[in-house]
Amino acid sequence: MNRREALLGMGGAAVLARRALAQATAKARPLALKITGLRTMVVNVGTQNWVFCKVLTNQGLTGLGEGSVTSKEATVVSAIMDNERLLLGKDPTEIELRWQEMFRYPRWRGGPILSSAISAIEIALWDILGKALGVPIYRLLGGAARRRVRLYVDVGDTVEEFLHAKEQGYTAAKAGFIAVQNSQVVPAYAVREGARRLAAVRKAVGEDFDIAIDTHGKLTPTMAVDFCTRIEELRPLFVEEATQLEDLDELAQLHSKTRVPLATGERLFTKYAFAELCQRHLVSYVQPDVCHAGGILELKKIGVLAETHRVEMAPHNPQSEVSTLASLHVDACTPACTIQEYHPRPDAWIKDLFYGGAVVVKNGYAELPERPGLGVDLDEKVAAKHPYKPVVRPAYVFPDGSVADY
Repeated sequence: MNRREALLGMGGAAVLARRALAQATAKARPLALKITGLRTMVVNVGTQNWVFCKVLTNQGLTGLGEGSVTSKEATVVSAIMDNERLLLGKDPTEIELRWQEMFRYPRWRGGPILSSAISAIEIALWDILGKALGVPIYRLLGGAARRRVRLYVDVGDTVEEFLHAKEQGYTAAKAGFIAVQNSQVVPAYAVREGARRLAAVRKAVGEDFDIAIDTHGKLTPTMAVDFCTRIEELRPLFVEEATQLEDLDELAQLHSKTRVPLATGERLFTKYAFAELCQRHLVSYVQPDVCHAGGILELKKIGVLAETHRVEMAPHNPQSEVSTLASLHVDACTPACTIQEYHPRPDAWIKDLFYGGAVVVKNGYAELPERPGLGVDLDEKVAAKHPYKPVVRPAYVFPDGSVADY
């Protein structure tokens, strides 16, 4: 099966999604909505900057989206605003048409910057459509496929943090585990110590708590095989980004050498990048990010690809409540979405940023969003108090001083 055949294999589910969008657009058409402008806001939250986009309309109705990209925030802002000239005066409820115009007319396609800019705008368009019709977005995408969404939380790789997540009612959590010493990746130590930490966590949380591992691309191919084969008996939920993106055969080689479930996808964009990954069954979980992969409808399409090939989808989401809710709307109506990354922020001002928030979590599961549209708004006065600040990411090296991935 080639890429074209894999995409065609999306079949009836994709047709139904397009039909649902067309029907919703027809209901919104009497409002005569037109896009009058875009506005961006960058909010610093310490180790990250969140990039938000608001789409403005002639009726005063606005939509909120997010396109946060670590270490490239200012560039994404420019890319978002560059799309304004393509959108002015057009109907914001014609979401698929607006997406195609932004993706195809400029000729240069894809990548983290252009895809994240489109994602931010596209999420905001869905927010407008849902608000215009008075319904949550997932109901416009075919309605519920489940009653609640299972979550895993991001934690540190200590026994204490995993036990805390379990005490809070979560049934799964994720940490890095690959050990780094003084910004150095020492291969033998990194793998050995990572496996030791994982064993300690498994002993503490028991057999029924799921442990996900994010190696964050730090492993060489040799290290990846060593680490994954060492931890097979510890039964992780998955090992994420154990290989780099440039060569799928590197992933295929690792897949052939280990029984550990593999996952990847946070740095892949649009359905095209996921077609071969799913068709070749190179991973057990695909991890597209709604803020990067192309937005809500593109995430839905990737979910259909995953469903077609019986691959599970665990959307990536270390960003804000906007990203979380956009993901939950897709999770709610997509059978392949079996677990969702969740990164709650306890800071009081962040709750104020979203007027108290809208994500409802009970016993490790998110309730389905029920507010119209995305279901959350941004307090721009709070946002203005936390402006953009450049964030310097870790610069890891191997013992010889050569660059290590992270």
